[in-house]
Amino acid sequence: MKSEGQSRYYRALPENYKKFRKEVAGFILGSRLFCDPFRTLAYGTDASFYRLIPKIVLKVRSPEEVSRILKIATGCKVPVTFRAAGTSLSGQAVTDSVLIVLAGAWKNYSIQDNGERIILEPGVIGAEANRYLSPYGRKIGPDPASINSCMVGGIAANNASGMCCGTAQNSYQTVESMRIIFGDGTRLDTGDPQSRRSFAGSHRQLIKEIEDIRDEIRSDPALRERIRHKYRIKNTTGYSINAFIDYFDPFDIILHLMIGSEGTLGFNAEITYKTVVEHTHKASALIVFPNIEHACRATMILKAGPASAVELMDRASLRSVECREGMPLYLKHLGEEAAALLLETRAGDEISLKRQVEEITASLHPVPTIFPVSFTGSKEESEKLWDVRRGLFPAVGAARKIGTTVIIEDVAFPIEQLASATLELERLLKQHGYREAIIFGHALDGNLHFVFTQDFSNSEEVKRYQRLMDDVCSIVVNKYDGSLKGEHGTGRNMAPFVELEWGGKAYNVMKRIKRAFDPYNLLNPGVLINDKPAVHLDNLKPLPKTHEIVDKCIECGFCEVKCPSRNLTTTPRQRIVIQREISRLRAVGEAPDLLKRLEQDYVYLGEQTCAADGLCATACPVSINTGDLAKYLRSQRNSRRKVRAAQWAADHYSAVISGIRTGLQAADAVHSLFGTSLMSNLTKGARALSGHTIPLWNPHMPKGAPPSIFRDIRKGSDRKVVYFPSCVVRTMGPSRKDKDQRTVFDAVLSVLDKAGYDVLFPDKMENLCCGMPFESKGFFEQADQKSRELEKALLDRSNKGEYPVLCDTSPCLYRMRRAFRGNFKLYEPVEFIHTFLMDRLDFRKAPETVAVHITCSSAKMGLSDKFRALAAACAEKVVTPANVGCCGFAGDRGFSYPELNRSALEELQASLPPDCRSGYSNSRTCEIGLSLHGGIGYQSIAYLVDKCTGKKQKR
Repeated sequence: MKSEGQSRYYRALPENYKKFRKEVAGFILGSRLFCDPFRTLAYGTDASFYRLIPKIVLKVRSPEEVSRILKIATGCKVPVTFRAAGTSLSGQAVTDSVLIVLAGAWKNYSIQDNGERIILEPGVIGAEANRYLSPYGRKIGPDPASINSCMVGGIAANNASGMCCGTAQNSYQTVESMRIIFGDGTRLDTGDPQSRRSFAGSHRQLIKEIEDIRDEIRSDPALRERIRHKYRIKNTTGYSINAFIDYFDPFDIILHLMIGSEGTLGFNAEITYKTVVEHTHKASALIVFPNIEHACRATMILKAGPASAVELMDRASLRSVECREGMPLYLKHLGEEAAALLLETRAGDEISLKRQVEEITASLHPVPTIFPVSFTGSKEESEKLWDVRRGLFPAVGAARKIGTTVIIEDVAFPIEQLASATLELERLLKQHGYREAIIFGHALDGNLHFVFTQDFSNSEEVKRYQRLMDDVCSIVVNKYDGSLKGEHGTGRNMAPFVELEWGGKAYNVMKRIKRAFDPYNLLNPGVLINDKPAVHLDNLKPLPKTHEIVDKCIECGFCEVKCPSRNLTTTPRQRIVIQREISRLRAVGEAPDLLKRLEQDYVYLGEQTCAADGLCATACPVSINTGDLAKYLRSQRNSRRKVRAAQWAADHYSAVISGIRTGLQAADAVHSLFGTSLMSNLTKGARALSGHTIPLWNPHMPKGAPPSIFRDIRKGSDRKVVYFPSCVVRTMGPSRKDKDQRTVFDAVLSVLDKAGYDVLFPDKMENLCCGMPFESKGFFEQADQKSRELEKALLDRSNKGEYPVLCDTSPCLYRMRRAFRGNFKLYEPVEFIHTFLMDRLDFRKAPETVAVHITCSSAKMGLSDKFRALAAACAEKVVTPANVGCCGFAGDRGFSYPELNRSALEELQASLPPDCRSGYSNSRTCEIGLSLHGGIGYQSIAYLVDKCTGKKQKR
């Protein structure tokens, strides 16, 4: 970001914010401190339907930084809000003041007592924590639906639960200790006696207030019983004041008050969880009932049995997914009142699992069902059943009118009243005109979610929403004495209703807690405690139309964990947020200077540093590929001159191939002459002088591949394959640092030879290309031209699709599968070898540890398991670094924007074990970046297979 741009927005800050920023800038690098309109808007967005734009955004890296920042904030009277993954739904993590972001750090963890405890920093993603615990047969208790994206800091701050954990295994019940940083910068480790003693001496008033509140609650039977009653069901409305009756020691009370406090009492710098058993044997059943009453009656029976999860779905829920691919066909033919329960039961062994299935089935015999109760223990079949439940929220999001918001509310009722409460919710939603709404939830806990679409663009629609929420709050609290928030946290969404649910006496206790911890009201003010009656209707987020590729985005943030640029520039969610604001400003014709600034900044921050790998779509509830938007925007910026150049390249591709090959050979010759150190310095200097327009050379740059002669190899075999060496393999040979100095082409041919294949090549090879290099730069016509040429050549050579086609580069094969229209059998190396060669080669495991990198295209094609299995057949130990996704090299982008590749792979080298000396993948350009940042050489998986196999001996 240009320094003059930052200075301009710094000058516009209020005086106390200027002072705050100046002091913080003394130890927070400029690359982690933002006040420009692009980054403040991008980082300011979370998954809720509220929009507040922070004045300053800080990326923090350590407890020391947080402590210093909070001290300065207190001195300057500047409010701060903490943000983990930003997947919360109730407006907990938005602010118009200072936003403190954890993204990119806080990833440390430690496993203790054979997995019975895990110490986690708040930036660890929930699913990552469970991966670390998996070898011990354990997991963390909370299991929110967003566990693949949300971070531990947010899980604890919201006391998030989920389908299985209920109230017995949430953060409140499973937390053991925490390292807390308070608003004055003081740090407390609740698990360290010395830290407790020190804090007791320095914060006597806080400790006294905690003890006073404890004693007052314990001496008030009515309030004490009220608290006990409220926590018999799921409840995350307000503070966890059950801590005052569950614990006596003030430090234990402080620890448990922090759970669910939504960043309003302090910062959770580290948490220790007591873990729970993760049973490996599971069985699932989708049981359909004639109506809600019968489904809820069944739930009451299941409450006393061995069911781990029971998910309720009303008829509208089932209807919303009945036409989606893979759904059970009978969903389309159910009656208007039908409802379903999705069950899962878990056990430590097969015998116990079978016994539990029989027990559940027998217990449900008195309840009428539309179909007989039938469990499946098959992982594949169970996944299909759970896809019904997982598809509900996306179904509403995908079907909504552009410009409307998807809202998911979260209430809980006493389980014995679940049936009548569900019917009343259905009636209310229809009464207020929300006929598309669906209701589902965690039935064992009486926890219901209702999802509907809402237009916040006009006042009448906002009033309609207000009327609905007033009526919902009335029935939940006044009729059923339930919880207005069962697991999604209070936030701004329910802050005005906390007193309604709890009553004046309990609410005053909560206000005393807030004052005791945060006397200046600087920690996430307005969240959880807010006396403004209609704050839930303020600062509603606009979702203007911007482009059909991304208009369905609900800004949930699930995509962010997959994005290679997430710690460098922007994420898919942030790109869409900025594009929506650009579209809005263009439409209304306001703030031309701001519009120009956003458009200019987006070129680098949004478009050029997008790897366009498409992995975001694999995590997106509505399957949005933000990479497609990047390619579209590139196409719009392509000048006529660039289009003409692209067309010339498409028409003369053999010349392009030859030119690249010659250039690589020349670079290698210079490298040989000058050596690595001098070559690196010279190329860095040349790149700097060119304004970063010259691609950056690195020591793993490949040599030019020698021209190959593509003659068919015929042995009279009954097995034939058409081999299409990608253009990258035809131009790039090994680098000087590679262990195997053969080309990928040679390694593939060696493997095919051992397997006894006839190898056929398409005609006019040097002019063929799948079109991917053109597509990635937005030259769509030229990309389609090249794919049509290749398809015709392969169709002719494969005898109209009779023979399988092998391409040695996974991203190219993925492009071919998307672009071709003919009836082909298309394979990249991993799938081809796994499918056709495992029984034709003699595998001998090498006594070594190897790393594999599963490319984005391989992951999207569902080849991850086959990749690992193939590598495991070749080496004694195989590692796949868990926190390394897309490498960010993105074709040639790793040369032009090397910072993207570096950022994407910043955790790679530390994730590799010391005895790992070689890595394997299936994309030549990805392997360049992996070698550079992994500290070991990466080559094609074909080299490993060739090294570890021989011809199958006839017996």
